[in-house]
Amino acid sequence: MSKPSKEFINPKTLIAPAAAVYSHIAKVNRGTIVYISGQVSSDASGKIIGEGDFEAQVEQVFANLKIAVEAAGGVMDDIVKLNYFLAAEVDQADVPKMRPIRDRYLNVDKPPASTFVVVSRLMRPGWLIEIEAVAAIDD
Repeated sequence: MSKPSKEFINPKTLIAPAAAVYSHIAKVNRGTIVYISGQVSSDASGKIIGEGDFEAQVEQVFANLKIAVEAAGGVMDDIVKLNYFLAAEVDQADVPKMRPIRDRYLNVDKPPASTFVVVSRLMRPGWLIEIEAVAAIDD
């Protein structure tokens, strides 16, 4: 039996990821690595979707990530790493609203390795969240 193309590892010697929101390690054993630039809540025309609405922006960002990974020949399950950038203006009480949206797009049994940071602002006024990704697509 061959090794899986991707392994998601959470060593017991590291703090347990909260409610399986992320994996500590995403190991790629084979495949094509794809780097996806930070995706924001704008549509193809550049219009901000959900201005002032955190949940609507998260939905658009994940929809854009899906478009990007599929354009590279993959699927959302191929994502092995996510980097979240949250604008400081977002109320921390709203952040948990992101999880159900994320869970509709990602493999919650094998979540990608992730980093989540708060930044003073994003490049364009009105953007509340930006997410970049790394995918490992099976050859």
